[in-house]
Amino acid sequence: MGDEWWRGAAIYQVYLRSFADGNSDGVGDLAGLRAKLPYLAELGVDAIWLNPWYPSPMADGGYDVADYRAIDPAFGTLEEAEAYIAEAHALNIRTIIDIVPNHGSDQQDWFVEALRAGPGSPERERFLFRPGRNDGPPNDWQSIFNGPAWTQVDDGEWYLHLFAPEQPDFNWRNPEVVEEFHDILRFWLDRGVDGIRIDSAAVLFKDLDSVEESYTDHDEVHEIYRGWRHLTDQYDGRFLVGEMWMPDQERFALYLRPDEMQTAFNFDFLSRPWEADELRASIDLTLSTHVPIGAPPTWVLSNHDVTRPVTKYGRPDTSFSHQDRKHGMPTDLLLGERRARAAALLAMALPGSLYVYQGEELGLPEVEDLPDELLQDPIFARSGGADRGRDGCRVPLPWSGKEPPFGFGAGTPWLPQPADWKNLTVESQHDDQNSMLALYRTGLRIRRELLGDGTLSWVESAADVLVFRRENLTCVTNLSADPIELPPHEEVLLSSIPLDDGKLPADATAWIR
Repeated sequence: MGDEWWRGAAIYQVYLRSFADGNSDGVGDLAGLRAKLPYLAELGVDAIWLNPWYPSPMADGGYDVADYRAIDPAFGTLEEAEAYIAEAHALNIRTIIDIVPNHGSDQQDWFVEALRAGPGSPERERFLFRPGRNDGPPNDWQSIFNGPAWTQVDDGEWYLHLFAPEQPDFNWRNPEVVEEFHDILRFWLDRGVDGIRIDSAAVLFKDLDSVEESYTDHDEVHEIYRGWRHLTDQYDGRFLVGEMWMPDQERFALYLRPDEMQTAFNFDFLSRPWEADELRASIDLTLSTHVPIGAPPTWVLSNHDVTRPVTKYGRPDTSFSHQDRKHGMPTDLLLGERRARAAALLAMALPGSLYVYQGEELGLPEVEDLPDELLQDPIFARSGGADRGRDGCRVPLPWSGKEPPFGFGAGTPWLPQPADWKNLTVESQHDDQNSMLALYRTGLRIRRELLGDGTLSWVESAADVLVFRRENLTCVTNLSADPIELPPHEEVLLSSIPLDDGKLPADATAWIR
């Protein structure tokens, strides 16, 4: 594995609460993850990205961090985290952790001190406190999670939170904040983590005097990530991956300059509908912004914030946006699974790195009928129930057995699993060569042997068909309604569903040589 191992890596996202429960309290933990490392090694992933594992009141699934240098007791201990990192390394699996720089928890020591210290204090300067205006907040900004972006404290001042009120925003113009995060990075890099995923990377700087909601992509943010890159470069083989939802690809590419982040999540590809011209446009746009600056693209079909592909691709409208999850839209899960299989092979064949969200390899659908009283995503409450939120893609994984909790752990899972997941468990799919799990296992193995980072050239094809050549294979995806003839080839390495009399069926992908 070279120093720039991330350029072509397959990275598996673990949402720890929902992965595997080692102590039977209904919540996934490090003990569960350590026990399942052989599964991930067999699946064929190069690294694990973990959502925040820090102590947190869980107002936003752990993205409200109370202590950046510890592990939440629900997940285990710092010693267990260090043991996990070492055990994963022994299996050639690297670890990427989530750092949340925009905001902390309202229960973090710094914020408690800021409340105690009062207006004008150095403690308050670490956050964005302001006096009100006309008996109301300093401005009319709205939270990304719905509702006002300001909350008033007892002495009359207001603090900014782009997300939930329990997530006060840091003041990144304060050198103390900059230095604190440098120290946090060193703390984890010294413990052997291989990568840093930067949450909400583009929103650190705010122009509070602006009438408009001016907080995304201010030029000042680049100086911060140059500092992070300089620090991480002092450790061999470590990298940064940014989370930025940005429509302007040229502005997006600025974060990937040689002295900033090595990679960033490609949400454009994830958001596109299941249409050949849309997917090709996204691939071309991605390559045109990454290749000239030498940055490897990333390809993502799902994560802990978005509707699962089997559900999304089974809907009449297959596009996705954060503002519209299309909850309750009728879904053809058989069609969705077929398209999700085709999309998986398409994404795996593209040059760059690949992210797989836990359960994607099992073909899990979105769980859309969770009882209201069990929903924990703050989006649900803050939207008055209009947005069901993201809990439907966070339901604990099914491992084995015929009824819940499907081997997740002996306790009752923190979110209920559907009874019909008995056909989607790891156990039920493991030896079935036609299963989604087998497709991912085989696809990732071939990808590791033949693909990864590199180049792509398009091959002329029919209107609703995508064909491109890679160094060692050709990928054909049929988004038309009818079976198609494959281009001349020596062998079919893998197809998302069986060929139909030598033809590639509708909504299918084949890798040929």
